[in-house]
Amino acid sequence: MICLKRTPGFGQWRSSQSLHNVMQDRRAKTIGIIPARLASTRLLHKPLLDIAGKSLVQRSWEQALQARLLDKVVVAVDDERVFKEVTSFGGEAMMTSVECQTGTDRVAEAARHFPEAEVIVNVQGDQPLVPPQAIDEVAKAMQENPEIEISNLVAKASREDAENPSVVKIVQDRQGFALYCSRSPIPYPRNEEFCSWYKIMDVYGFRPAALQKIAALPPTSLEKAESVEQLRILEHGYKIKLVETPCDFIGVNTPEDLEKVRALLSHGES
Repeated sequence: MICLKRTPGFGQWRSSQSLHNVMQDRRAKTIGIIPARLASTRLLHKPLLDIAGKSLVQRSWEQALQARLLDKVVVAVDDERVFKEVTSFGGEAMMTSVECQTGTDRVAEAARHFPEAEVIVNVQGDQPLVPPQAIDEVAKAMQENPEIEISNLVAKASREDAENPSVVKIVQDRQGFALYCSRSPIPYPRNEEFCSWYKIMDVYGFRPAALQKIAALPPTSLEKAESVEQLRILEHGYKIKLVETPCDFIGVNTPEDLEKVRALLSHGES
C-alpha cells in the first residue's frame, strides 16, 4: 500500500514511491503545468464540469500527479473560481492573465515563476484520461536529449480520426520532426496503402527558453487558418520532435467528448 504524504519543497501531494523515484533519479528538473481556462468557447466553464463526481480539472491534475518524471505539478488558471477549485482538492494553482490567447501562452507565463526548471511539460486541463506513462514519455524524451527544444506527443490515427476535423493530424520527416499539421486528412489518401496517419495528443515538452520565445511570437496565417497552435511554431522555423505513444485517449473538446468521458469514468467508478 502506498501512503500519501506532504512532500516538502514540492508544494503538492505525492506518493512516497514517487518521491523515492525523484530522489534516486538526478535528472533534469521537470515542471508539469496544466493550463485551465474558464472562458472556454466550446464548453462553458469547462474546467469545472463534473466528471463522475469530480471536476474536469481535478481529473486532469490527478493523472498528471501520477507521472513519475514530473517534479512538480501546477495548474495555471485565469479565474478565481478555478483557483478555488484547484486548491480545494489539494492542488497548487497559479493565477495567470486573462489576456493569454492560448494554452501555450498561459504555460509560458506560469513557467517564469520556476527559474530552476530545465524542462516544462504542458498537460492540458481537459485531459482526464491521459495516462501518466504518456506524460513520462514526453518528459523522458526531453531529459535524455538536451538538443530537443520542443516535443509533442502523437499517436497513430484511424481513418475516422483522419476525416474528423476536431482531430489534428501531423506528418513527420525521417528523423521524427514535424513537417506540418492540419485538421484535414494528411497525408491525403490518394494511394491509401502508403498512408500512416498520426494525431496530436495534448502533451507538450519545452525547454524554458524556447517556450518563452514561442509565446512571444505573433500568430501566423497558417495558425489562424487551421486554429492549430503548432503551426505558429513551424511557420517561424522551429523544430518539433514527435514522441509516439501506444496510448490512445480522448480529451474533452466537444459536448460529445464530454459524454463519452463521463460514461467511461462513471463505469470505472466503484
